[in-house]
Amino acid sequence: KVRFFAGYDLPSIDDNELLSKAYVGGVTMGSDLLADANQQPSFIAWVARDANSAPLQRVQIIKGWIENGEPQELVYDVACSDGGEVDPLTHRCPDNGAQVNLSDCRISSNIGAAELKTGWQDPNYDPSQNAFYYVRAMENPTCRWSTWDAIRAGVEPRPDMAATLQERVWSSPIWVTPTQ
Repeated sequence: KVRFFAGYDLPSIDDNELLSKAYVGGVTMGSDLLADANQQPSFIAWVARDANSAPLQRVQIIKGWIENGEPQELVYDVACSDGGEVDPLTHRCPDNGAQVNLSDCRISSNIGAAELKTGWQDPNYDPSQNAFYYVRAMENPTCRWSTWDAIRAGVEPRPDMAATLQERVWSSPIWVTPTQ
């Protein structure tokens, strides 16, 4: 489950009324937010694990815009599992150490998160720029379908395909539009 909000009056992540206040004080994924030259918007990203899948490893916010006629994109890790902190220079989470046993596709136990949520502000925000933002969350690695098939067939996995993958979920974007 993914929730994504943007606005100028969003509550703290720890607020007991986070959802109701975020719906009142901001916009949700799939919406437009008018840029305000006098203040920077905040974002709330909240992702809950699929109970039938691997734990969450990280949450990212992806920003896209056009510069000099060319599409641009930046990926920011904004929430890390297992107590990891986002590196302020690279905007990346540390590796949480999750592993996959390729002999039977067992995944690491007790690594990853059931839920990750955070508040965030774009360190490169420009109120004169049309931009979009969306949330992407990544699970811990799991076996690729072809690895499962190889195990069931009693053969080695195909060497031309990665043995593992990281399932992802993403939100609809929020568009930040400058006022004219």
